[in-house]
Amino acid sequence: MITMQVGRGAGLAGLIVMMALGMSGCDYWPPALQAQIEQAKAEAQAVTAEKAKAEAHVATLTTEKTALVNKVEELAKLIKARTDQVASLEQSLAAEREKVTKLSAKPAAKKKAAPAPKKH
Repeated sequence: MITMQVGRGAGLAGLIVMMALGMSGCDYWPPALQAQIEQAKAEAQAVTAEKAKAEAHVATLTTEKTALVNKVEELAKLIKARTDQVASLEQSLAAEREKVTKLSAKPAAKKKAAPAPKKH
């Protein structure tokens, strides 16, 4: 039991010492550490700027993609309308060809069916 209390007491004392040192702060930074901190800050700023630039580029590309998708949808509708129009015109053409065929066949049939006048 005593060893457990001594271990807890030492651990607690160590924690108090670490907290006291942590709260007191350190006003001295070695020059090499200061240089590393400044370099890390500069790199963080550069990365932040790159991120902002990339996000702006993504936003621009998203806008362009939306515009292109809308254009594709518009063109698809136009193609469907033109396809329907061509199909309608083809049906009309087929109907007109059929009429022409029937009309050209009737006069030939009338000429053959009518007897030729007799000359006396």
